[in-house]
Amino acid sequence: METTKLSSKGQVILPRSVRDAHNWPPGTEFAVEAAGDGVLLRPLKSFKPTALKDVIGSTGYTGKARSLGDMEKAIARGIKERNARGRY
Repeated sequence: METTKLSSKGQVILPRSVRDAHNWPPGTEFAVEAAGDGVLLRPLKSFKPTALKDVIGSTGYTGKARSLGDMEKAIARGIKERNARGRY
């Protein structure tokens, strides 16, 4: 077991062996949680930066654009159909 100290600035250095074992490079961000008589560090999942144009079409819809009124009518129609089938 390795040990470390809390600095006057509240910083803790994780031993190199721990960082290497988990592949945590400098700059890795962690969520900090109180856990019993200690602290739990969980690395935050990093996502590759994306641009809106890269993900805007992810729903797969290729038809014409719908208005808000069209969507509200479709929702109301769906609710009526569910009620007619005895659901909800």
